[in-house]
Amino acid sequence: MSSYARRLCACCAVVALLVSAASPAAASPETLKRSMSNIIGGPFDIVFSPVTSAQSVYRNLNDIDDSLGVRIAYTLPGYVWNTGMSIGTGAIRVFAGVLELIPGIILLPFRTDIDPIFAPGEKGNALIDYDTPPLSIKWGIYYMDVPDY
Repeated sequence: MSSYARRLCACCAVVALLVSAASPAAASPETLKRSMSNIIGGPFDIVFSPVTSAQSVYRNLNDIDDSLGVRIAYTLPGYVWNTGMSIGTGAIRVFAGVLELIPGIILLPFRTDIDPIFAPGEKGNALIDYDTPPLSIKWGIYYMDVPDY
């Protein structure tokens, strides 16, 4: 298969995905607002991951009914695991923001919105959390403590 045909197939798949993801909903700038919030907030989630991971491990150690030995043994691997997960989900948050950027620009003049690609950015608690009209400032999300959907 030639590179032109591969590019054409990839473009068609992206367009089909974007068209199928549209659903009727609220205000028109919400998709673009969410996209920009994710693009800007993802790197801050990565930077704050050592702090949010330590706080999550501390909360989890206080909430479980395991023995002292298990709690001690869990601390270091749990911290490393949570930090890695927070770094990875911060990167996914940036990628989701990039994916929503073009649909957000296209949908700006219309009264429609798409569902969030990356819901933890919307629903999770964070170190810094302010919702302003132009941008949602949610940095340092506790990805290990995101509520169920």
